[in-house]
Amino acid sequence: MDSRRILNKKIPDSTVRRLSHYLRSLEGFEGEGGTVSSEELAARGQTTAAQVRKDLSHFGSFGKRGLGYRVEELRERLGTILGVDRTWRVALVGAGRIGLALFEYPALRSRGYECVAIFDSDLEKVGCLWGDLPIRGPEEFESTLSELDVELVILAIPAAGAQDMAARAVEVGVKGILNFAPIRLNLPPAVSVEDVNLVMELEALSFSITQKEQEG
Repeated sequence: MDSRRILNKKIPDSTVRRLSHYLRSLEGFEGEGGTVSSEELAARGQTTAAQVRKDLSHFGSFGKRGLGYRVEELRERLGTILGVDRTWRVALVGAGRIGLALFEYPALRSRGYECVAIFDSDLEKVGCLWGDLPIRGPEEFESTLSELDVELVILAIPAAGAQDMAARAVEVGVKGILNFAPIRLNLPPAVSVEDVNLVMELEALSFSITQKEQEG
């Protein structure tokens, strides 16, 4: 089965996130032997062997009963499924603290996410260099995305400007947006959007702690 052509069904977000954990675990297993069991993957991913097998079953047949999974083969197939077996051309919108942290985050490059353009509306920042990339003004947005064949856009800007910049990106063919702005974007269904809201994540964490305290 071609792992790029998954069955025509919605894969749960939780499954996709676990696949990322499995991939990192497999990278850790390399050099430790040729095969890995679902139990070993489960132990590193803090889940169950049954869940590992169920997650993988969404994408075809993996491994052999009683023999486990070949580490290199499974790593390559998960990399293909997650799309990290290729380079993605990324534009970063927002040259503030979050934007800088993302730009300097080495895992983005190692996973194949290449930042090829940076934008900011602050005239004091426009023209400055981050590495060898100049910070561009928003008036260059559409032309730059088209010229550089940008596929993904990261929005690290306040909510007020996020919808407009997202819509402009979609107009020139961008199909994926990682949104750090605290706003729900209104975009066509064909566009994939992932929202990252640090406050909501912290609220979920504090909720979990509070529930455990009450149960205790």
